[in-house]
Amino acid sequence: MKPVVGAGDIPAKGDYRLDRARVPRTLIEGDDSTGGTDELAMVSITVGSDGRIAAIGPTGEVVGGVDIGGRVLLPTFVDAHTHLDKGHIWSRQPNPDGTFVGALEATGADRLANWTAEDVRARMEFGLKSAYAHGTSAIRTHLDSIAPQHRISWPVFGEVRAEWAGRIDLQAVPLFGIDRALDADLMAETEELSAPYGGPLGAVAYWIDELQDGLDALFRLASETGRDLDFHVDETLDPASQCLGAIAETALRFRFEGKILCGHCCSIAVQDDAIVAKTLDKVAEAGIGVVSLPMCNMYLQDRHAGRTPRQRGVTLLHEMKARGIPVMVASDNTRDPFYAYGDLDMWEVYRTATRAAHLDHPIDNWIEAATCAPADLMGLSDAGRFKAGAPADFIIFRGRSWSEILSRAESDRIVVRQGRSIDRMLPDYGELDAVVGPPAME
Repeated sequence: MKPVVGAGDIPAKGDYRLDRARVPRTLIEGDDSTGGTDELAMVSITVGSDGRIAAIGPTGEVVGGVDIGGRVLLPTFVDAHTHLDKGHIWSRQPNPDGTFVGALEATGADRLANWTAEDVRARMEFGLKSAYAHGTSAIRTHLDSIAPQHRISWPVFGEVRAEWAGRIDLQAVPLFGIDRALDADLMAETEELSAPYGGPLGAVAYWIDELQDGLDALFRLASETGRDLDFHVDETLDPASQCLGAIAETALRFRFEGKILCGHCCSIAVQDDAIVAKTLDKVAEAGIGVVSLPMCNMYLQDRHAGRTPRQRGVTLLHEMKARGIPVMVASDNTRDPFYAYGDLDMWEVYRTATRAAHLDHPIDNWIEAATCAPADLMGLSDAGRFKAGAPADFIIFRGRSWSEILSRAESDRIVVRQGRSIDRMLPDYGELDAVVGPPAME
């Protein structure tokens, strides 16, 4: 049988087997082989009539199922840090100078002027259509929760979450500055709005006098309500900003039992080695996970007009991983003032991270950063891995090796959900014209 060349070669129903598929050993549940983690195991994957993986086993030259021809398979992606409510406002509110301050001011202005329920829903839906077509099956989004926006965005998120159930698992985190965690009325209302969806509490942690009081308030509320925590942390190249260490110390002092995720963590990349070691030891002890947002951080950090950036803002993934800290990569912003580009394509994110942070030589198990590591952090035990009994959700690439798949965008990848290939047609940008308007004509 000829190797698979298109989605039409995948059976429309279950009860089939894919033969000669190359899969990262590190993503096969229960694989106890002794080979290096760079190795791509040649396997057969049996898909049952229920759309779940029935079995995973070795394959030989003699095959009887659908012959993949040695192509690489990855599980569907898990995107642990996004901003679905901000996405795709670039056409009506671009960043005037590409800086972080410019992003804050432009987004704030657009939120006040335009973020109705209809606007937020349309842009969220567009982002989810894109992510689904690219092969993402779970997303955590941060929602701007400054009054009165929280009363608009949270109900919309609840509706969208219900409509997308079974296609993309959605979680949401409240987003506001850490000083607002001291606003008892805002916190009570945000807790009431967000609690039905079970996601984490969170805030933007920056180096201000109110930092510790704000952290204490959030940790106290999370401990009382059984919620996890998710922070934006040190999104700056100022070495004096040491919020990551403060969060770790607070977690240890509270003996916090929930999961904690910290995003960005840019400033630690420019801090003294002694401070870095002390901070990361505490982060490891506290069991905190870290998510790097390479595309957005490289876009915003060290941007000065007429000057080539020297520092890229990507956090210390290698040093963290060496200490056993769970590390992951994610999309962050999409076509908004914080990042002018992107499409919620986690393969683009992972390829960018591989180049920007040298996640190679060896490739090792870095692919976990876009699959099972964020899945575990989000409490999704069946996602981001090949596991008997789990939904048959995976991506078939054209390439047959790490070098081949990392060298191309793989825009013709085949996405399989619950055993069936999906329509990968991306939404047309014209769908957004009614809310954000078309791009200006030259």
